[in-house]
Amino acid sequence: CLTLINMTSWLTLDEALAVGSQLEIAAINGTDIIPLSPTLAAQCGYSMDSDPWGNTKVFVSLLGCYVDKQADVTFNLGLRLQMYGDGLSKQVQHDVTETCSYSRWASRDILCDRNYMEVSTLMVTPEVPVTIDGQKAVAPNSIWKMTFHTSDSKVMVLKDAHRAGYGAMTTPTRLVLRSPYNMPETYSEEVAGVPMEVFSVSTYYKQVCRLAILDLAAACPTGGLVFTDEVITWHVPRLIPPLISSTVKILETHMGIDGQRLDKTMMAIRRYKLSITESHVVIELPVGSPDGYYKSHAPDYAYHITYTVEPMLELLWRAEDTQADTRYKVLFPITTPLMPRPPHVIENIVPEQKVFSVLLGTFLHDVELHNITFSTGVLTVAECNARGFDFQEHRFANRSKTFSLRVPFSDEVVLKHNPDPLTTVYFLPLVFGLLILPEQIPFPHPAELEASLEDVVLPTTTGFCDQDNFYISVKYGSQGDNFQTMILHAGSWRELDTELYSLTANSTHVSIVVPYTAPDTVFEMVQSDSIRARVDLLLLETLNMWQLNDLSLSCFFPLTMTECYSNGTVTALAVKVESVRNLNPEYLTLSDQSCKPVLSNERFAFFSFNLNSCGTTRTFFDNVMVYENEIAIHYSMGEHQSRKGLINPAYRHTVSCYYLLNDTEAMAFHTRPRNSDPKADPGVGQLAVQMRLAQEVSYDLFYQTADYPVVKYLRQPLYFEVELMRSTDPQIALVLENCWATLHEDRTTLPSWDLIVNSCENLDDRYIVFHPVVADARVHVPAHVKRFSVEMFTFTTDETVLKEQIFVHCDAVLCDTTKPDGICSGQCASPLRNTKPLKQTVSKRGMFITLPPQDQV
Repeated sequence: CLTLINMTSWLTLDEALAVGSQLEIAAINGTDIIPLSPTLAAQCGYSMDSDPWGNTKVFVSLLGCYVDKQADVTFNLGLRLQMYGDGLSKQVQHDVTETCSYSRWASRDILCDRNYMEVSTLMVTPEVPVTIDGQKAVAPNSIWKMTFHTSDSKVMVLKDAHRAGYGAMTTPTRLVLRSPYNMPETYSEEVAGVPMEVFSVSTYYKQVCRLAILDLAAACPTGGLVFTDEVITWHVPRLIPPLISSTVKILETHMGIDGQRLDKTMMAIRRYKLSITESHVVIELPVGSPDGYYKSHAPDYAYHITYTVEPMLELLWRAEDTQADTRYKVLFPITTPLMPRPPHVIENIVPEQKVFSVLLGTFLHDVELHNITFSTGVLTVAECNARGFDFQEHRFANRSKTFSLRVPFSDEVVLKHNPDPLTTVYFLPLVFGLLILPEQIPFPHPAELEASLEDVVLPTTTGFCDQDNFYISVKYGSQGDNFQTMILHAGSWRELDTELYSLTANSTHVSIVVPYTAPDTVFEMVQSDSIRARVDLLLLETLNMWQLNDLSLSCFFPLTMTECYSNGTVTALAVKVESVRNLNPEYLTLSDQSCKPVLSNERFAFFSFNLNSCGTTRTFFDNVMVYENEIAIHYSMGEHQSRKGLINPAYRHTVSCYYLLNDTEAMAFHTRPRNSDPKADPGVGQLAVQMRLAQEVSYDLFYQTADYPVVKYLRQPLYFEVELMRSTDPQIALVLENCWATLHEDRTTLPSWDLIVNSCENLDDRYIVFHPVVADARVHVPAHVKRFSVEMFTFTTDETVLKEQIFVHCDAVLCDTTKPDGICSGQCASPLRNTKPLKQTVSKRGMFITLPPQDQV
């Protein structure tokens, strides 16, 4: 509805109509609809103000254009409100009409509105009725010209003044002038320390029988504000020289909000203060009063707020010389400077619940959370909730709001690391993407959440044995298979060789089978019919070198150490035990040091001898005859050996055979002539040879299957490696017999270019180089690996590139190193020069190279 407020009327639009709408206002003047642009509104006495809640206020001067004025007592106003929703498709139209009565006019009324200054005064002679053609009519006063008083006076006729943006008109009793702020014919002046904008005009208007001149002026404050965090203080000069030429007496002082007066009771409730000093009228308003509103801002992406309130000051004074009254009314919107309000991030994390819970706030109602940036990307609020995050917006009675978010530790947006084997640190970096409405101004707010929890379940190991093997089971912990299985070998830990041992893995366990004779086991103790062996395993987290778990498993395995035969021969097995680490079984002998092992390796020595040899002693006990010998390492005194002592007295193994003196056994046997000497049957199976392309000459990184075809430029080196897989036999050597390149995957197609011929580089291609191979952590048998490099090339014919892709093929030979002959004599044992009919030329174009990931040879 429209409410009369002294010299203005104002209209408030309901929030439901105004929020999110584009509002256009037009004046209804009879049958004419006049859209009110900002320039025309200031010229004609219309103003509008909106707050973030969608409340829109329209202020109209009672003396404005398009207001029907009846004797300057009754005023009829018509407005058309045109609102648009989405674009221009949703249109809502409202016509508003209102009639107001007002009669408290002073001799001079001055109004300072948001966008214009207005002054009106009683005319010397009001409009008088006259008779024209026998009918009564009103002879209006008409404005002829206006003189604007600035540093240089400027004269305009009425039409030019309207064209310049000024308002000038007469009503039945008053002369009205209106000027927007900051016009060329206005000027600034400081009064009692307060900046004022002044509008001063001499107006010439025609009456029925004469020409009248009136001097009018308006002066409006543009400053005078003092801000603290709690109070806004507004100073208005008590006496304004541009408006006062003699001594005056202030008759009334009133304070109001949004153009409406407030009584003393309401002022006390709101804690408003109005006082008059010798030089100023002072109004004090607490920051945050319910008559104003807060607004959000984000300069430099930092959250700030302002508080806006619109006080009104109304004065009535009387000049002592003329006794003329002046009503002076100022509507003065005030907005505080930017006040920083950095948002607070409140963490409500209970690690045992494994959920990040954070509260972000506090914000004004015009802030909206648009999205959240996680380590994996940006999610909208809707996507967060759809993903299982719990996002909520919380509104409070004072129209402020906060945002809450809950993210489970298990989601991939949460980063994790382990500072120690049992503890997980969960880390959630995020950036809240906020918007200020309705301007859609974005600003971010980062946050980092962190929680620690001792929630790591370590892997566990169990094991058992049968007559031949250790069986070890590793159950994964909460970190899965993020460990390396190490096995103790010769007193130091090394990675378990999956080529030597049988491994079976699933999603929860890995099972390992280790023969008790494996090189990584140790023998703890030997008995006559068994041996106690042990295997030591360690689960190692290699990134931080943490020992997650270990297992030491010992078992007895059946093993016959000594066999005594009735024909007087003995076989004995000597075993290297853990307590004698420096023992080399090869140097073990019987009592007679010339009796050495028939077979030996680094762990066993096997003896076979007659009881009447090698220093064997014989002893009789009742009906038993005992033969004994001793296996040990003895001192050597050069050419004449004498048993003076033992090199390692800790290792002494006694071999004993017991025979009954009076015992007879019958044996039956028959012979059959042997047709031929025994020989071993040939083995049948597959040996896999792998050919790979390395990324650099160190041969540490290789291209994977998904990387092919690999893009290379001409003359760039290509590093090839060919390796025999799944074999640890040092008596096998791999030799590259022939390698060549083709345009197609079929190795038999033409054209082709030889790279290696009969195990040697193609001497027609000076860019082929063999690279030596040495043992390292990956290469255990260098003879199983061959490496060479070539420079990138292309096939051309008559300077035309045939195809931008080549394929490389190799034939490999596996040789017995104990019988080196022919091509098995070594790589490039007999270099040959090769001649090809296809000419190799170099193009400036880039090339692809395609390699098969693995060949079976």
